[in-house]
Amino acid sequence: MGRRLEVCVDNAAGLKTAVSAGADRIELCSALLLGGLTPSPGLMAIAAEASVPVFAMVRPRPGNFVYGLDDLRQMVADIEAIRAFGLAGMVIGANAEDGTLDRFTLSRLIEAADGLPAVLHRAIDLTPDPVAAVDVAVDLGFSRILTSGGKPTAIEGRHTIAAMQAQAAGRIEILPGSGLTPENVYLLLESVADVDVHASCSIPRLEPVERASAQSFDVPGCRQTDADLVRAMKAQIARSPG
Repeated sequence: MGRRLEVCVDNAAGLKTAVSAGADRIELCSALLLGGLTPSPGLMAIAAEASVPVFAMVRPRPGNFVYGLDDLRQMVADIEAIRAFGLAGMVIGANAEDGTLDRFTLSRLIEAADGLPAVLHRAIDLTPDPVAAVDVAVDLGFSRILTSGGKPTAIEGRHTIAAMQAQAAGRIEILPGSGLTPENVYLLLESVADVDVHASCSIPRLEPVERASAQSFDVPGCRQTDADLVRAMKAQIARSPG
């Protein structure tokens, strides 16, 4: 099987567009403008009908990934919902105060998942040493790591991503993501071979939002999944080296 494309979406329309345009896997969120939060039960229910695997984000609030006990309780309840809807897996992450991965919180979340596959999100990019953190992710039982190599974009962090893949040594999948487009993904794939790709494949939302914005119901910067970008990304990763 060739490289797969995972598309992150935060609404039902984006989910439908991504799947129909050829996305191989979905990361399901709400509020991608905030980096992705836990999707609603209603969106999970719709996603459960998708023809491709759907992994749901578990992130209770914007900001950092340092969580207290109340956050943990909320996240456990969200994981129970993900399992109840029959989604393919969950996407989680947590940092300790010193930036390292929070083994306590992550182990509790994985225990709550009761065998549901777990993906470690870009909390690993906030650690002091993302390469060393790969071993922690393996020890905790994660199946995949989403990473930009500790940089704002995967292109900037591609050499660290390559080092993370070498550290993984086949024990865990490394999934590059952040800022990848059909125009730049080849730069990543020149440095990191045999990886899937994570992208939003989105464009600025086109419909008028003036009245909603005037009442603070909308904010600038919202985007929408674009079918042409999904297809272009699929084509580009299929022809790229590695």
